[in-house]
Amino acid sequence: MAVQILTDSTSYLSEETRRTLNIRMVSLNLSFGRESMREVDIENFSFYTMMAEKGIPTSSQPSTGEMYKEMEKAVQTGDSLCCVFLSSDMSGTFSTGQIVKEMILETYPGAKIEIIDSRSNCQQLGYVAIRAARAAKEGKTLDQVKKVALETIQRTRFLFIPENLEYLKKGGRIGGAGALIGNLFKIIPVLTVEDGKTTVLMKVRTKQNAIKAMVDKMLQDISLYGLGEIAVVHINCLKEAEELARQISEKLNAQVDVLDIGPVIGLHVGPGAIGITYYTKNAMR
Repeated sequence: MAVQILTDSTSYLSEETRRTLNIRMVSLNLSFGRESMREVDIENFSFYTMMAEKGIPTSSQPSTGEMYKEMEKAVQTGDSLCCVFLSSDMSGTFSTGQIVKEMILETYPGAKIEIIDSRSNCQQLGYVAIRAARAAKEGKTLDQVKKVALETIQRTRFLFIPENLEYLKKGGRIGGAGALIGNLFKIIPVLTVEDGKTTVLMKVRTKQNAIKAMVDKMLQDISLYGLGEIAVVHINCLKEAEELARQISEKLNAQVDVLDIGPVIGLHVGPGAIGITYYTKNAMR
């Protein structure tokens, strides 16, 4: 009996990665009033155009039906299933997964399913799913795969900065006065995800200084804990992301992937946001 991996769309894993590692995925949803869509069915550029025209959408966890369908596909083969979802403090996806697990067990009493709260999103979540999937391909048991996933959570960091504070204001993450003052004085927060929640790591003047501070923090972590893998993530600023990835690659003599952040997470920070995600060889927490 093999172990299959299920994650959600906010991991923003490429189709190639999911296919190579046999990672299943369920999609979160977006709603512009009465117009709803799955996150995976809209491209970033189109989404931000829509948001400029129609305002901030709401997001919601995957439907129970979609979650059930993907879980059932795995257990019907006789495989066990390890599900890795975005932070339960950010979405109801983890809770939906637990509910659907119980529904699956009513029909398939012998099914073996683990539901893991990654305590993050984007590639930080993605790395947890990737390392769990690699462990599964090596033939590890469900308990061993779960252990790898939980260990990876302790090794990951996600640092990112917005282009400006307008989207944080619109999304309710910062007050109007704070956004106004921040933009006026070019104050940019370096954000991170810690214990399942987005928090401000530091505040600096100008985006250029924020990027330097972000890189310095990354280098500090790697010097203390070693480097596993690393990626630059971005929202509609590919050239800037590629340049940052090139600089980091030269500093570390390592491959640095460049990945997109999609709509559900991106609606809170907006176009131009850029970040670094990595995991270390040893636990940071």
